[in-house]
Amino acid sequence: MDINLIFRIAAVGILVSVVSQVLKHSGREELAFLTSLAGLVLVLFWIVPYISDLFHAIKSLFSL
Repeated sequence: MDINLIFRIAAVGILVSVVSQVLKHSGREELAFLTSLAGLVLVLFWIVPYISDLFHAIKSLFSL
């Protein structure tokens, strides 16, 4: 895993939290929720290949 991925995840987290707070204070709770959900989906798309590689490594380690 690259350190760059960790920085991107942190940047998305900070950006999503700021935008979410601004939207909540302006009375748009639905958009704040959708922003949080979009940030989560984006980060999951980045992480899923690494999780897949981990499962393949474990599978080959135990020869299943």
